[in-house]
Amino acid sequence: MTDYAADVKKYDAGASDETIGKIVKHLGIALRSRDSSMVACSDPSELARVSEKWCGKKLGVTGQAADDAVAKVCEMMQEDRSKARVTFYYLVAKELGKLGEL
Repeated sequence: MTDYAADVKKYDAGASDETIGKIVKHLGIALRSRDSSMVACSDPSELARVSEKWCGKKLGVTGQAADDAVAKVCEMMQEDRSKARVTFYYLVAKELGKLGEL
């Protein structure tokens, strides 16, 4: 858990450990594999899945707003070769103003 929190706090120093914990719990089994614990911004199908499943189903935001948030986070994290899924999802939720709803 501390590794996830440290990574998120590189982008948002005031990130709540409780909120990060909720994302970790939501992702569950996906975090067990290195491949599935990362987000590939170069894979359009993966970005569509994040937009549909995380933004749409969990956060209640669909369409262009969801796609724009995902694209903005890809841009924010472009220097990071390994984009941790927990951090990515946290930043998307923050971008959409949905951290308080997790």
